[in-house]
Amino acid sequence: MIEFVWPLVFFCLPLPWLVRWFIPPADATRQAALKAPFLEELQDLPSAHRVAAPKPSLLWLAIVAWVLLVTAAARPLWLGEPIELAMSGRDLMLAVDLSGSMDIRDFKLNGREVDRLTATKAVAGQFIERRSGDRIGLILFGDRAYLQAPLTFDRKTVHTLLEESAIGLAGEKTAIGDAIGLAVKRLRDNPENQRILILLSDGANTAGEVQPLQAAELAVKEKLKIYTIGVGADEMIIRDFFGARRVNPSEDLDEKTMTALATKTGGRYFRARDTEELEKIYAMLDELEPVEKNKRFYRPKAELFPWPLGMALMLAAGLVLAKARE
Repeated sequence: MIEFVWPLVFFCLPLPWLVRWFIPPADATRQAALKAPFLEELQDLPSAHRVAAPKPSLLWLAIVAWVLLVTAAARPLWLGEPIELAMSGRDLMLAVDLSGSMDIRDFKLNGREVDRLTATKAVAGQFIERRSGDRIGLILFGDRAYLQAPLTFDRKTVHTLLEESAIGLAGEKTAIGDAIGLAVKRLRDNPENQRILILLSDGANTAGEVQPLQAAELAVKEKLKIYTIGVGADEMIIRDFFGARRVNPSEDLDEKTMTALATKTGGRYFRARDTEELEKIYAMLDELEPVEKNKRFYRPKAELFPWPLGMALMLAAGLVLAKARE
């Protein structure tokens, strides 16, 4: 749509007509600097005191030029479609375990057995898509922790990078402490109420230079809230040469440490034994850390005044040339 910045300028449209009707024309005889003895004879000539009426076509061109000039002075703008602004909500850092144990196929997705990482990608990916207005970052950790995606409003890219992650990409072990330390480093310059880390793992800290509880102490100082998620089923059936037997695939999960990490930093520990529980956990995280509700929009603007101004000048130039040829 078109909007005018100064619409009151349109009140100037009748100005030429007001000048024409309320201000009398100048008297040519009073403007003469010298008096000629034959002035009376000149006045008798038809063209001495009478100005020829303008041609109708030129008059209409002058009217159109004046209307275009006033329109340009009103400063027309073209307003585009409203675009939602990315609000500065929360800064969420996701830390995902890529250790070798994430390859255990004790989850189901759409009726088929999948490994833990595949289920995590599906559920966490949906969580990322729902976080409109938040900046999302991604940390992948194994033997070491790596920043895969810095904090960004580009949720699609973060989702893609999560989908491209693979088990063993960062090593076979689990460096939980290093992942927390890296998150603290990346979030320490952000507002205190926006520092959130969601850490997902299926094991215990077996690598890295920083112990998890030491990293938690640093997180407390930096006002970083940590939500921890322990993934893995309590039991699964394995068939081998000796037949079927029940095992606990999550026996290496250090729930005590994961709970302590969350408690120290003001977060919560969640246990996901299957895909449904994992989905509920991320839904609860949406409630615990809600997305900003007050959305802001802006409409792109484009200046249009050069168009009527240019047309008015072209018409004025045409009028000048037409008068010069008379």
